[in-house]
Amino acid sequence: MYKQILVAVDGSSASKRGLEEAIRLAQVTGGKLLLVHVVSELLSPDLAASAYYDQVLEAVREGGKKILEKAAAVVQQAGVPYEQKLVTGLGERPADLIVAEAKASGADLIALGTHGRRGLKRLALGSDAELVVRLSPVPVLLVREQPET
Repeated sequence: MYKQILVAVDGSSASKRGLEEAIRLAQVTGGKLLLVHVVSELLSPDLAASAYYDQVLEAVREGGKKILEKAAAVVQQAGVPYEQKLVTGLGERPADLIVAEAKASGADLIALGTHGRRGLKRLALGSDAELVVRLSPVPVLLVREQPET
């Protein structure tokens, strides 16, 4: 069953719920987790020309490393084997980077949290989770931020 589970983490409460479910699944299947945080470097003409671009980018990467470390501490406490990886891409969509990493790592499941937005909010904000589902060659476990009542 699921031996290599890629878990996308971004520090949100939805992401934390996705991580919790992935941990439970790994415990049952004897699987290993690959914790992934995506940094998609956006090339805004104003920011790219700025003297602060490198500093902003480094701050974003450092924030991503902290998110990974917090997730790793939770997984370690649960006693589940894991690896962690900061994935960066130049102007690429996070969903594309997550799916590419799943393929490269041999993941047989992707787990991620979703805010569960619907209607105009989903249209306005987009949905990385939905795009992962559409692009993924392996099953995707979506975990809602809060269960519906």
